[in-house]
Amino acid sequence: MVQQPDQAHSGWLDGVRPLPSPHCGARPPGVCIDLLVIHNISLPPGELGGPWVEQLFCGQLDPAAHPYFATIAHNPVSAHLFIRRDGETIQFVDLWQRAWHAGRSSWQGQPECNDYSIGIELEGTDHTPFSDAQYTRLALVTREIMRRFPAITAERIVGHSDVAPGRKTDPGPAFDWKRYRCLLAAQAPSDA
Repeated sequence: MVQQPDQAHSGWLDGVRPLPSPHCGARPPGVCIDLLVIHNISLPPGELGGPWVEQLFCGQLDPAAHPYFATIAHNPVSAHLFIRRDGETIQFVDLWQRAWHAGRSSWQGQPECNDYSIGIELEGTDHTPFSDAQYTRLALVTREIMRRFPAITAERIVGHSDVAPGRKTDPGPAFDWKRYRCLLAAQAPSDA
């Protein structure tokens, strides 16, 4: 199934703050966007808040601002969306474009998940419970993404650890998959 952007469905979501990242590119021709990957991120590791994630995803992280930043500042990474602890949502990459979030990855034998997935980062760590606002916002944006990309079904929503096992652990044990899936089901449109 080949998908093409259409005028009715922009790749930018309403109600989120756009902050375009240079760390993205075109998806391969004919690709079907059919996977959603959930991540977590904190910068520096274990610290929440601050402008660091936005700066990293936009290629503006100062390597001298923290010793850890020198190891990652020049890595061209991004995600489509970033959900802060208070639920604020920032979009870095048009959903029709390929964000650089999954790295070396595969799902069900298909390599290069960035080519056919959408990546959402939650501000947090593997062992820090995520906020009510984050779960609510994550379910809302997921539902909208699933509406725009019907090949992304509930079975095709995974964690970063699922597509890069042994290399990545996020969203981690603190992420409540059952709660998230219940919120998704509760928000499902009845007339869809």
